[in-house]
Amino acid sequence: MKEILRVWKYSLGSFSDSKTERYDNWIATIRTIIFVSVLVTNSVIVAGVIRHWDRTPNVANDTECMIK
Repeated sequence: MKEILRVWKYSLGSFSDSKTERYDNWIATIRTIIFVSVLVTNSVIVAGVIRHWDRTPNVANDTECMIK
């Protein structure tokens, strides 16, 4: 499990140098939160596009069309 977390940390851009070594886990956590929020946001957008991917009119059935 430690190996997987280490690979994930490095894939997010955390490096183990002497200058930022003690902050690597915090940086990986913050970047993971940002990544998950972007992933969830994009999934909701795509789901909305797929949901409305038909040729039904944009006006609901209970809306009256008023012609003058």
